[in-house]
Amino acid sequence: MSDATVIIVPARLASQRFPEKLLHPIFGKPLILWTAERIRKEAPQFPLYFAVDDERLKEVLHDAGYQVVMTRKGHPSGTDRIAEANAEIQAGAVINVQGDEPLVTGAQIRDLARLLGSGAAMATLATPFKTVEDFRNPNQVKVVTGVTGRALYFSRSPIPFYRDGGGAVDPEWIAQGHCYRHLGMYAYEAEFLRSFNSLAPGALEQIEKLEQLRVLEHNHEIAVGLTDEPTIGIDAPEDIPPLEKILSARIPSST
Repeated sequence: MSDATVIIVPARLASQRFPEKLLHPIFGKPLILWTAERIRKEAPQFPLYFAVDDERLKEVLHDAGYQVVMTRKGHPSGTDRIAEANAEIQAGAVINVQGDEPLVTGAQIRDLARLLGSGAAMATLATPFKTVEDFRNPNQVKVVTGVTGRALYFSRSPIPFYRDGGGAVDPEWIAQGHCYRHLGMYAYEAEFLRSFNSLAPGALEQIEKLEQLRVLEHNHEIAVGLTDEPTIGIDAPEDIPPLEKILSARIPSST
């Protein structure tokens, strides 16, 4: 096994909220290629692979010059898919960037690599919520952490609950920095990644549909780094127009 740290992007074509979203064209280019080009530009020092479950994804990526590993369709999470892919790649550590994160930055990727040295089984990132609407959105996952920066819990519900405010959420309370949005990026040492497949999905993971809860339910630690850099994940069709606006402003030639 190599000591190298690589990036593996788990990419499955099925999506309940947004069918075939990774092939959705944005300014004539599939979403997955926007993410691929961004990663290659922002973090060229890390070898880049895609773990896919569909020949159409493989073809799009392969034709654009990216390394692709075919994986089985039945994985319950992206981490399971990455574990299968790394059994072939044999990297010493893996950074997981989601295929629907076309605004990921090099600093975020480097932060994930750095956090792996903190002794946790896994690392991830979070960013402060900016709006009440996002905090209430179940597609925007929340994370609460302890004083050492380890994750205590992840949820689709708005946590923490503001008891003194009667549960009310207002912009001023959000601005105080109590509420963090989880970003769907992870890093793992290969040894933990190999063991992840042997961990049975727990009740919390199955209820919330959040793979990182499997790690907490089995008493492993997740280090959480904070970033103020903006990013956007595509969970539903209504997320496309805001992304198009950002891309057209940052990369005018893309239109």
